[in-house]
Amino acid sequence: MRKLRIGVAGLGRAFSIMIPTFRDPRVELAAAADPRVEARHRFAKDFGGTAHDTVEELCADPDVEIVYVATPHQFHAHHATLAARNRKHVLVEKPMALTLDDCAGMIAAARSAGVHLIVGHSHSFDAPIARTRELIGSGAYGPVRMIHALNFTDFLHRPRRAEELDTAQGGGAVFNQAAHQVDIVRLLGGGRVKSVRAATGAWDATRPTEGAYSALLTFEDGAFASLTYGGYGHFDSDELIGWIGESGQQKQPYARKPQALASPAEEAALKSARNYGGANWQEPTEQSIAHQHFGTIIVSCERADLRPMPVGVMIYQHGTARLDPLPPPAILRVEVIDELYVAVADGKPPLHDGAWGMATLEVCLAMLQSAREGRDVALSHQVAR
Repeated sequence: MRKLRIGVAGLGRAFSIMIPTFRDPRVELAAAADPRVEARHRFAKDFGGTAHDTVEELCADPDVEIVYVATPHQFHAHHATLAARNRKHVLVEKPMALTLDDCAGMIAAARSAGVHLIVGHSHSFDAPIARTRELIGSGAYGPVRMIHALNFTDFLHRPRRAEELDTAQGGGAVFNQAAHQVDIVRLLGGGRVKSVRAATGAWDATRPTEGAYSALLTFEDGAFASLTYGGYGHFDSDELIGWIGESGQQKQPYARKPQALASPAEEAALKSARNYGGANWQEPTEQSIAHQHFGTIIVSCERADLRPMPVGVMIYQHGTARLDPLPPPAILRVEVIDELYVAVADGKPPLHDGAWGMATLEVCLAMLQSAREGRDVALSHQVAR
């Protein structure tokens, strides 16, 4: 079996979550780049790969064939383009970039170099979402008419760097969290989003970015989707899913207490200490008992309602409810490696390609615009799947 040799640009939070995924036998972590010396030393110790000071060095490394771009959002476009120009395939974290022009440049660079560009992880990769899409595609339940997505977390009150609280630099709930919900409803809706109407909330003066939003998306075929997200750490919507957390782990209800932080510098230092290689970093040891999820999703088809759950898909029809079960995951986020592997090793076009990621970003940007201007926003760069 061919092993894909991955280089990691950015050893922060996103990489930490992906570590169990990268233990898949089909991939090997060949190299990494990060400005933090402690992270580079830890990577060399844990994985035996080359630790570079800069992303430029990483992208030029001949031992790397794929660059996983997990740097801060404002650097995604530059680092993905740099990787493509070095003829490396690219796996870039969401959001793909911060502007549509940057997305177009990334797509053009990958096309010119003849490499694949995949945007992920997002929760539209999750197995229950994929299974719901299969059920919709079977035609047994009729066309999709409406989708509801709801999630409440403590997103905004986790330790953050200053840039993560600045919307202009890709901070806030829309860039970070709507990217998941939009990806999910677009994949399940199957069509192009025609228009967006949204409102956002920024209710904590010490964290001046969006912490909540609601949006209504209308599709060209007449279907519509409502998205609601609250990130202020009060209600936890995992309560609606039997206290299974986002990564599929069992969690203790309302156990996390907010921590007072004296200054932005102290907060940034705390986050750095908790990141990979930091003084307080620990690899997650909680066992995933079920699949990942991103809150409550309900898909209303013409003849049934479908609800992806961490253990499968609930089907509600004719006054009955039954579970279409899924076996628990052997590897967290293995769906990302599945898509990456068949693209690079077998040449199969990926589902979550650059055009897909750009269309999701267009919806997120339209949500911000609609909230500012108080009107519907029409879209023009949508793709169907």
